[in-house]
Order: sequence, then structure tokens, then C-alpha cells
Amino acid sequence: MPGPAPQTRLRSMVRVFHAGLAAVLLGSPAWWNGPPAFAAPAELSPTKFTTPNGMTVLVLEQHFLPIVEIHAMVKTGSAQDPPEKAGLANLVASLLDEGTTTRTSKQLAEQIDFVGGSLAAKATEDFTTASARVLKKDIDLGFTLLADILMRPAFPKQEFERVRAQVLGEIASDNDDPGHVAMKAFNQLVFHNHPYRWPVNGTEETLAKVTLADVQSFYAKEYIPNQVILAIVGDITAEQAAALVQTHFGGWKKGTPPVRAAKKPPPIEKKAVQLIEKDLTQSTIVLGHGGISRTNPDFYAVTVMNHILGAGGFSSRLMDSIRDKQGLAYGIMSHYDARAMPGSFWVNLQTRTEATNQAITGVLAEMKGIREAPVTDQELAEAKSFLMGSFPLRLDSTAKLAQVLAQVEFYGLGFEYFTQYPKWIERVTKEDVQRVAKQYLDPQHYALVVVGNLAKAKVRH
Repeated sequence: MPGPAPQTRLRSMVRVFHAGLAAVLLGSPAWWNGPPAFAAPAELSPTKFTTPNGMTVLVLEQHFLPIVEIHAMVKTGSAQDPPEKAGLANLVASLLDEGTTTRTSKQLAEQIDFVGGSLAAKATEDFTTASARVLKKDIDLGFTLLADILMRPAFPKQEFERVRAQVLGEIASDNDDPGHVAMKAFNQLVFHNHPYRWPVNGTEETLAKVTLADVQSFYAKEYIPNQVILAIVGDITAEQAAALVQTHFGGWKKGTPPVRAAKKPPPIEKKAVQLIEKDLTQSTIVLGHGGISRTNPDFYAVTVMNHILGAGGFSSRLMDSIRDKQGLAYGIMSHYDARAMPGSFWVNLQTRTEATNQAITGVLAEMKGIREAPVTDQELAEAKSFLMGSFPLRLDSTAKLAQVLAQVEFYGLGFEYFTQYPKWIERVTKEDVQRVAKQYLDPQHYALVVVGNLAKAKVRH
């Protein structure tokens, strides 16, 4: 999620947020009320409006390069897959640009390639994105093709079979990767029957059950304009964007959004361990438990805490202890995957087989340590400095800006996010770090997965 600068990039970011969003617009569609009144630079936000068919449109003008990113976010993802058909949402997304009722997949590819643009779609757990990136002179084509794949996918039978076979091949390849195997098992331990249990692309068993009729039904139910956030960033005015949206998406019929039942992963009440045999020279270890949602008010304190613990690269406690002092791993990281529903926290590493138990003990010791004593002033200052200083890099292109803009809207963070993020990080105290470590880290109740030579590893945890 939004949260990653040379001075030139920082200056560029200042210019981005000072773009003229408040120009008086003429000749707009009847439903277009124009942008909000001019605000002071610190309060500037993208232009936002809703179309008659319920599509939320966000426009951020950036006139320094003749490029426009059109980024559509559909509020559906693998969390909406039927458990027995996990991978369905991903298959639908993968088929969007494989032919429409007006263009074959080859024609789509040729038309976007001819202008040097890009057209892509991807599913995640919480949402699906489809985007077009073109030069300003080709903006009408970008809107045309993006609207075509979103509104008129044909789902040809031959492409369905081909893409499904391709995804099955990717799954088979992933099953040879110990890191992927470990994470798949970890998610099953943490999430049980929760929608986040399954990989986005499904499994060989679940994907084999998906039919073309399933794809068509999922699309018809989930792909409606009032489930779409359209973020438009680049060399385009809000007036131009409004007219193009009306022209290309105005005919998309509004539907009834599916009811979403928010779910929280069940707590891990005792250690859950899964050991997976693979004849390897190293053990792959994943250790963790449930986490937080993106809208959790402690998100920023958790971000700082996690940076100090294991997300901060070579400056993190886990790296210092496990890699530098004990020599047990080349790399180790901790992660908080904050999603629409509470995600997970985990630490992952690879270590030589005979050091498996020592590495696990070391990870648990660092989890306990950050709970039991305040972090140092230096650790806090360095973590906050990095998180604040790297923030502009998450926004240094039209593509990144469009992605973050759509996510800010999706999670309901408010457009003040862009100016307030550094302040929210700066407000985090040592007491906050210890408080959230105690609340959101649990070195007693966790899920542990080890993939490797189990006879030599002799896992005791």
C-alpha cells in the first residue's frame, strides 16, 4: 500500500501536487460540475467526481511529460472466489485483454503496440486493476481500448483454455519454489477458511474446476461501473478527462454491487506447525500470525515498528541479529500485509539446514525483545527518516501515482494522505512502537512452516 529521493524527484513531486486542478472548465458534459475551488498547496487534492452510472473518477493533472495513465480499479479480487474455485478472479482478469466483442487479442496487442503504449490487467486479493498508458496524442485510443476490455470482453473458448493452461503451468512451476510452497502453507495455517487462504491464481485442484460459464458469471456480477474507481494521471485536464470518460464509459450500465461480508481471520490460539519435506541444502522458514487491516488506526505505528524489527533491510534488528551477528542467513525480512480485511504478519528467511532451530529461536527472541523494551532513539529516528524520505519514490511516475491514488480512494484514506503521510509517521513515538509490538506481535501463538530436509533440520519448535 502507499508507503520508497534525489532532489530532482522531490522537486518534481512538488510540481505534481501544485498542478492546476482548479482551472475554470467550459464545455463539459452536463453532469460535470467542475473541479473543487482552489485550495492552498498543502490542501491540494485530485479532482473527484462520480458519473451517472456510478463510476468514481479521480483526475490528477501532471503536465511535465506528454504521458497519460488510465488506471481502473474494480472492487473485486480473489477474496470473492468460491473456495472450491480459487483462481477465478485472476482468470477473469487475465482474459480481459484476450479478445473483446469488437477486437481480437491480436488486434488489441497490435493497436497498443503501434503507439508504444501498454495495456494490462491484474487481480489481487482485494481488487482487480486494468490500465492503459499512452502518449497524450494517443489518449483517445487509450480510453477506447481500456473501455473495450472492461465493458466488452468476449472470453473466447480457445483463449480460456489456453490461459487456464498457462496459469496451471505457472502454479506447477511455483510448486517447485520452496519459498512459494512455504507461503502457501503459511496462509492456510493463518487464514483457515478465510478468503485470503488461497493464492490469487488458485491451485491446480481449484483452477481445474473453473469453467467458462464461471468466468462469464463472475464478470457479469462483479464488473459493473459503480464498482470501479478510475484514476487518470498525466498530461490531461480534468475537463478533457470528464469528456473522455463520458464518451467511452457512459454506456456502461449500472448494476447492483454484491454484498460483501467482512471477515476477520480466526486467532491462532496455539502454535500451528507444518513441516514440508524437500531434499534441499537449506531450510526455508516462514513464521508469523494474523495482522492488521489497512484502515487500522495503528497502521503507521506498526509500519515504524516493523521497519525497525525486520523491514528496514540491513538496519533492522532481524538482519543485525540473524545475519550479521549469528551468520545464519543472507537475508531476512518481516512483513505486515495490510489489506481490506486484516492480513498477516510474517518473517521469512532461508538458512542452512543444521541451523534451522537456531534461526527460529533468533526470530522469536527479536519479536520478544521489541515487545519488552523501548526501541532506541536512534532506531526510531532512522526508521522515521527512511519512511518519510522514501515516500516520494512511491509517487515518482504517472503509473505509481495512479495506482496509489486509486488505492487511497479504495481504502477511504482521504486525499490528505499525500501531504499527511510524513506527519503521521513523524508523530510515532517509542511508546507507540512498544505498544503496537505488544498488541500485534505474538511470539507465543504463531504459525510456523519449514520446507527442507526434515531429518537433518530436526525442528523442535
